[in-house]
Amino acid sequence: MGLVKISEPMHANVRVASGALNRSINAQAEHWLRIGMMCELHPELKYGELCRLLIQDEIQAEAQVIALPQRARA
Repeated sequence: MGLVKISEPMHANVRVASGALNRSINAQAEHWLRIGMMCELHPELKYGELCRLLIQDEIQAEAQVIALPQRARA
């Protein structure tokens, strides 16, 4: 984990968005970072499609974690 310096206006924007979307300031900033990264990797996709990719990735990651104990028993 590292420290990221951002401008005061951007911090204010993150604070407002985090309150509106019921996320912590850190969670909101990370969400914007992930969406921005996805936009650069997939410029042809719309916001909703990018969110769908992130959700699918999260579901797959959880499925792998849930499956770990089952593999260990086998």
